[in-house]
Amino acid sequence: LEKTLGYVFKNSNRLHQALTHISITKTHAESNERLEFLGDRVLGLIVANMLCERFKEEEEGDLAYRFAALVKRETLAGIARQIQLGQYIELSAGERETGGAEKDSVLANTCEALIAALYLDGGFAAANNFVRDYWTSLIEKDPKPPKDPKTRLQEWAQAVGISLPKYLITNRKG
Repeated sequence: LEKTLGYVFKNSNRLHQALTHISITKTHAESNERLEFLGDRVLGLIVANMLCERFKEEEEGDLAYRFAALVKRETLAGIARQIQLGQYIELSAGERETGGAEKDSVLANTCEALIAALYLDGGFAAANNFVRDYWTSLIEKDPKPPKDPKTRLQEWAQAVGISLPKYLITNRKG
């Protein structure tokens, strides 16, 4: 994994913790959950900075659409798959048997934990290098700010002069 990242950890315990799923630990402090929390914030800072650098003329709302698309679970899981992170995650046998190493949630959370581990081990520069290596092409991909389906539906309704839709949750899984 270090070869793929282009970074050798000074403290390998940080990398080990980033790859440790809660299913094999006795306490939350031993798992990657706290690193995931920190990594989410580090990723957010770096991506926000990249967007401000790249789209100097865009309004805050458009930057927010771009930001949301770049830090969402599916994007993080995609990056994790790109670097084959799933093979390195330490999971309980039960979690592994149920496909834990390929679940978007596990991959995304571990990717955030990895970003935090890079930050803690090598400072902002190490985390920044990783994020820029894997997110730059995603930032360049969309010339227009991407909008989620709900936003597009609401904007369409307003444009044609009908009332906004009312939402009702009928089911929730996961």
